[in-house]
Amino acid sequence: MNRIRNLELNENTIYDIVIIGGGATGLGTALDAASRGYKTLLVEQSDFAKGTSSRSTKLVHGGVRYLAQGNIGLVRHALEERGILQKNAAHLVNKEEFIIPCYNWFSVAKYLTGLTIYDWLAGKYSFGKSKFLSAKETIKQIPGIKAKGLKGAIRYFDGKFDDARLAINIAQTAVEHGATLLTYTKVVGLTKNGDVVTGIDTEDILTGKRLTFKAKVIINATGVFVDDILKMNDPKSKNMVRPSQGVHLVLDRKFLNSESALMIPKTSDGRVLFAVPWHKHLLVGTTDTPLDEHSLEPRALKEEVSFILNTASEYFNQKPTEQDILSVFSGLRPLAAPTKSDGNSTKEISRDHKLIVSAQGLITITGGKWTTYRRMAEETVDLAISHANLKPQACRTKSLQIHGSTESTANSNLDIYGSDKTDIESLTAEHPELNEKLHADFPYKKGEVLWAIRNEMAETVEDILSRRLRVLFIDARAAMEMSRAVASILAKELQADKDWEDKQVDIFNKLASGYIYKPNNKN
Repeated sequence: MNRIRNLELNENTIYDIVIIGGGATGLGTALDAASRGYKTLLVEQSDFAKGTSSRSTKLVHGGVRYLAQGNIGLVRHALEERGILQKNAAHLVNKEEFIIPCYNWFSVAKYLTGLTIYDWLAGKYSFGKSKFLSAKETIKQIPGIKAKGLKGAIRYFDGKFDDARLAINIAQTAVEHGATLLTYTKVVGLTKNGDVVTGIDTEDILTGKRLTFKAKVIINATGVFVDDILKMNDPKSKNMVRPSQGVHLVLDRKFLNSESALMIPKTSDGRVLFAVPWHKHLLVGTTDTPLDEHSLEPRALKEEVSFILNTASEYFNQKPTEQDILSVFSGLRPLAAPTKSDGNSTKEISRDHKLIVSAQGLITITGGKWTTYRRMAEETVDLAISHANLKPQACRTKSLQIHGSTESTANSNLDIYGSDKTDIESLTAEHPELNEKLHADFPYKKGEVLWAIRNEMAETVEDILSRRLRVLFIDARAAMEMSRAVASILAKELQADKDWEDKQVDIFNKLASGYIYKPNNKN
């Protein structure tokens, strides 16, 4: 996990598989390919999981919503993958209790029936049995729930995780199996021999260096950016995806005052809304807003924030307001581009993944969700093997432990590092100054910053405060207050000067200001 060393590559090397995109799908594909023994390179234009893959609702789940739509196969596969992921990344994927409040008896019968089927579909991968809770039991479980008219609730179990940290750990696992990973490396063109795609032209975002890499097959796993890559091959190609924006708000934990999560199965416009305890705060979302443009830093629309606050207010005793929002972030889902008959709604556009041969030497994978990343990667590599005539090797990821995976019984903020926890503790023990906290209101210490630089390919203040420590997503103002301390450690470790450090602080604070909700925010 050393970017500078990785840049010292021989351009004459012919890789078996080159992957474009360092999100869940791309990283999963890199791990699958490398663990089978294929010579694998992954390039990412920013940091790992910079886009959609760090902006999820933090759920590892089968998809209760998809069950309601009758998509039994999708749910069954996702529940199986949920169980596999919990086993292979035990330090990050935890069982979570979800409560569906019911304010009429018909809802009790409907949701208990549906979730009993959900449990049955999970089979041996079940996380626990669903059951009815009385109104009294429900209020005890979630003290912040609205009690008026409450008949009871249905309790069921699903998974919860930290998405960006899982991405980092998958990256580490891929490297351990021989993959080469390059962040801040943008693909600017495809190399071709006639109609056959034979490689990629890249530009290093940090240094401006240009490199060309050759491969037997290229995997386009760039999420909402897949069409940009496809147009490099054929400028006339039709768009495969349309972005759908999902917005999340982070509030103080006091609004529900519970370790259980709240699931609102049908909102005013037919969506599902979750309120999930996460890093000692409350994550509430999400929305489903079709957009015509994509970017690395999408911004929440006022109507999306109002929808989440208004819906939460119908179920919380204490109504959250705009002033209570600690951070707001948006992610873009790459949904299949709608036909004219689909209209403007994204509700019925498929969430399942699509895998196609876009050209000789170019495969595109898009769609899906975090829970099924491993299965998507397996199918992608299987197709790459047959398409590029690679020597067949069996998939190994079903039982492959993700870097850091270990059962944790303690209750430390370092538990999220899994087996790396002891190394971080040793680092801070050897250098007591690294034991200093970055902020009075958060447990994170300077030693974690140094660890991220040396072992997790963190290059910028944003990399650390957004995707290694998650503070930007939890409390944007607090993240801004930490930025100087983080930049100082980065500058010293990377041997950068004071101007670089100051610029890092300025860049990050400008970015972080967009996570502080302002009613006049524009997308």
